[in-house]
Amino acid sequence: MDILFNNQTLLQVGSQAPDFTLLNQQGQPVQLTLILARAWAVLFFYPKDDSPICTAEACAFRYQFENFRAEGAEILGISADSVASHLRFAKKQQLPFDLLSDPGREVARQYGVPEALGLIPSRVTFVVDTQRTVRMVYPAPFTSKQHVEKALDFLRAEASPKI
Repeated sequence: MDILFNNQTLLQVGSQAPDFTLLNQQGQPVQLTLILARAWAVLFFYPKDDSPICTAEACAFRYQFENFRAEGAEILGISADSVASHLRFAKKQQLPFDLLSDPGREVARQYGVPEALGLIPSRVTFVVDTQRTVRMVYPAPFTSKQHVEKALDFLRAEASPKI
């Protein structure tokens, strides 16, 4: 069943996750398929660096970073913010994972991530397995910690093998 959110269809559980290459906060290219060669991926799309809910979400992922790794998953935050903005945000919040710059929101569109209220990019988390299959989708634009809890609970129940 498709999840329709503001007239945009999110990728469904069971869909093939589109591959992409985006620059991280260090300006280095990160390709999804290379991540998936060694681990599951938790992709969290978020609206804006340094905004209150986005900061709470990124910090919640930071607090659980080692637990995600123990479950065999890498965390990737994705927003339209620039590489320089991501670098400042990652340093300020001491984020141990990559923040990827999607300035034209092309990757967000490929994943069906809508704009909340038709104005700002929304907040959606995907869990993708090593075969590029979307295993979990959690669209909740106005929550932060629930994205982390849902993804980690899912991985604890479903992910295998561990890295």
